[in-house]
Amino acid sequence: MEIINVHEAKTHLSRLLQRVEAGEEIVIGRAGQPAARLVPYESKREKRRGGQWKGKVWISPDFDSPDPELEKLFHDGDIFPR
Repeated sequence: MEIINVHEAKTHLSRLLQRVEAGEEIVIGRAGQPAARLVPYESKREKRRGGQWKGKVWISPDFDSPDPELEKLFHDGDIFPR
């Protein structure tokens, strides 16, 4: 991994941007230690839209109804008293 110092990065920014646009990652360092990465810009993904599962998934009408067996497990041990 090549580390470009800050002075060189400021002096040759256009050249470094060309390398980054070609797909390369550039590490900019201070005193030989990595400080930042110059990476290609990625545009945001398309905005998500819903409805892809419409008509493909069925949810039971009693989906949200309490489950007596599950409630018994929670409440019988007085961990979560009613």
